[in-house]
Amino acid sequence: MMSFKQFWTKKTLIGLGLGQFLSLLITSTGFTSSELAKGGINVPTSQSFLNYLLLAIVYGSIVIYRKKALKAKWYYYIPLGLVDVEANYLVVMAYQYTSMTSVMLLDCWSIPSVMFLTWFFLKTKYRFRKITGVIVCIAGLVLVVFSDVHAGDRAGGSNPRKGDAIVIAGATLYAVSNVSEEFLVKNADRVELMAMLGLFGAIFSAIQISIVERNALRSIHWTPGQALPFVGFSVAMFLFYSLVPILLKINGSTMLNLSLLTSDMWSVVIRIFAYKEKVDWMYFVAFGAVTVGLVIYSVGDKDGDPRQAEVADENAARSKCFDEEASTGSWNQGTVAGSSKTGESSKHAIAANGVAEREVVENKNIGKDAQGKIS
Repeated sequence: MMSFKQFWTKKTLIGLGLGQFLSLLITSTGFTSSELAKGGINVPTSQSFLNYLLLAIVYGSIVIYRKKALKAKWYYYIPLGLVDVEANYLVVMAYQYTSMTSVMLLDCWSIPSVMFLTWFFLKTKYRFRKITGVIVCIAGLVLVVFSDVHAGDRAGGSNPRKGDAIVIAGATLYAVSNVSEEFLVKNADRVELMAMLGLFGAIFSAIQISIVERNALRSIHWTPGQALPFVGFSVAMFLFYSLVPILLKINGSTMLNLSLLTSDMWSVVIRIFAYKEKVDWMYFVAFGAVTVGLVIYSVGDKDGDPRQAEVADENAARSKCFDEEASTGSWNQGTVAGSSKTGESSKHAIAANGVAEREVVENKNIGKDAQGKIS
């Protein structure tokens, strides 16, 4: 039976709390985007550009101040920046062709995609409890999208098939981006990741803006009421991108995607208290289901227990196993120095011990012979 302390570990509490804060940030970006859309501003790439620019300036300055070489090859961040930019663009563009219900449901494709990619590339091992938590979370979201709240939205969209395909493509790119970030933050550096992602994200966003959104930007007549949501979106995205690597390092990309499922629930809470809107009771049941799924997925991981590690990087695992074997060998041999290095010193030490043992035996035999002659 799992004790209370094992159930609510520090890792569990941090993962759940940080995940929900990230979910609230995503909810705030949705509301600011909605306000911009009401004002006739539809430039998703331009909104993301300011976020990437902030990342490049803030974290790039730290990287320059450090004056240290990058831990990962700089060109590794080029495809990551491109994938991240296009993932944001595709999901936002899908709303033009399909319904919100379809986007919400198909966006869940990122969760099995993340699980497969982490299992295949990062050697993540998912136990039955983890899979159960994922199923409960998805069931809660399905309960929302098929509730009566969205009954009038099911038939929306000018080209549902095209929109659904765009959502699946965007969700797949989100999965690739999240898994890549998880690998880099565990094997390189969080500040370096944010700086390089911001740099290449800003470059690709600028290129795309010049091609796709140049005319839309020219037609915008900026007012304080329009500029405030635009800046608010960028600040929320900057905080989101800054905190995501922390959650990835602690709990992994699957936990991130599961936590973001509650963003739709938080939007309902905001509508209830801020806009005094009434919502269907199914929302609250779904919110409870997603919360239970998150708890099932995240609880029981003891800090410092290697058997509970979610992501087992092959090189780190080999190094850890090698160190354990070396330390065990040095304990058994006692006098063998440098056993964690190459095997040469151990071989010489063992050979020296063998010679010493033979000398002792020979001395004993000589002593016995001498005693026999005297007697």
